[in-house]
Amino acid sequence: MAAPGTLTEPVPRALEKVLRLAVLEHATGETRRSFPPVLHVGLPERATRRFLAEPDDRLDDALRVEVVEAMLREPLERSFVPLVWLTRPVGPEAECDTAWMRAVRTAGAELGVGLGMVVVTRHGWHDPATGVARRWRRIRRRS
Repeated sequence: MAAPGTLTEPVPRALEKVLRLAVLEHATGETRRSFPPVLHVGLPERATRRFLAEPDDRLDDALRVEVVEAMLREPLERSFVPLVWLTRPVGPEAECDTAWMRAVRTAGAELGVGLGMVVVTRHGWHDPATGVARRWRRIRRRS
């Protein structure tokens, strides 16, 4: 059995559409080749909360959990469990993927909701916990 909030196949069609929007938003909105990872809470193309950790920032696990809990508080007060995703450059799995995934799971457990996190790059998304992923060579807005 998968952990709460993790993705398994088949991914529900509605969730696939939302995750595709996250990739599209990132691919069209981030023009730099190199940029710091950004944690997002909400829904793509809607009002989301974002946390950008500067390269010099020292974030331990406890601070990451506090950041995630603060970002989740308002949506959960409205009885809305938001999507949590991390945008980062394409490349090998970043150490931050695992650190943020631990923080999201811990914050979810403390707040009483099963949360997972996906990692979004310009070419796709993946769940670092299960490996479920989708990739596109060139993502485009559908008409």
